[in-house]
Amino acid sequence: MQIIRTLLDRPKALSHAVAAIGNFDGVHKGHLAILDHVKQIAARSGRPSSVLTFSPHPRRFFQPHIAPFELMSPAAKHARLAALGLDAVFDIPFNGDLAQLSAHAFAQDVLKEGLDLSHVIVGDDFHFGKGRAGTPDTLRALGADLGFDVTVMPEIDLDGGRISSSTIRAALAKGDLRTANAMLGHRHRYQGPVIHGEKRGRELGYPTANMDVTGLHLAKFGVYAVEVTVCDGPHQGRYHGAASLGVRPMFGENTPNLETFIFDFKGDLYGAEVSIALVEFLRPEENFASLEGLMDQKAHDCATARAILETTCPI
Repeated sequence: MQIIRTLLDRPKALSHAVAAIGNFDGVHKGHLAILDHVKQIAARSGRPSSVLTFSPHPRRFFQPHIAPFELMSPAAKHARLAALGLDAVFDIPFNGDLAQLSAHAFAQDVLKEGLDLSHVIVGDDFHFGKGRAGTPDTLRALGADLGFDVTVMPEIDLDGGRISSSTIRAALAKGDLRTANAMLGHRHRYQGPVIHGEKRGRELGYPTANMDVTGLHLAKFGVYAVEVTVCDGPHQGRYHGAASLGVRPMFGENTPNLETFIFDFKGDLYGAEVSIALVEFLRPEENFASLEGLMDQKAHDCATARAILETTCPI
């Protein structure tokens, strides 16, 4: 899958592509319905299948100081979209110039002249252009004038509720992985490079792969049974583990971090790209009265996680 980061970088082979437009945060089931439609239209017409999205998220551009809300990093989003078999992602910078474009200018300058799209697919709540003035009906009219087709997809419900990134965030905040993952259509993951930590886990006999989760919406702080995918390097593959998401109150930390103990693993993962899938919430984060209490709980957590993962995520 090609990732195109500016309008000037579009290769000729991606002319007349079929594209879904949106942020696709989480790439949830509502998004999957749109993306399936993209692939079907592209296959019938012999055109490339693609997504048009934006970095940073427009909400982040307009409200830079709001709390983290993204469910996944751009790299994780790209990886998920690639796994779905799309030909390209147009991940265009969202900046002041783009924010000032009228609905008509966005359709003409970006969709038609910049990307030369043949067919655009959006959700029924899609808005675009300065002040979010453009609606799906606006896009249909502009497409008819400028020469590209438009399909508007209806909302997708799950058990009577609309699937959305906001409802998924709410479920994750409660540790309700069953609801969150049902809406996502896949397990919620954190993806990024393994960074150096305090090496405290190694000293305690539980060496961990540490990940910076700054800027992302965080699930409920606590311990999780997890499935680990090492995406590159000599240890590439899938593993089981137990992960702690939180601020490590026993050690006076206050910056959220994801620490994953990978079962039966030996090796150096520093710098490797890893993806941590949350399988089951085990317990909330705790402040133990003694190191012995912490170690006893770690042993119990790992045993519980092993039993869960052997059943739900066989390798």
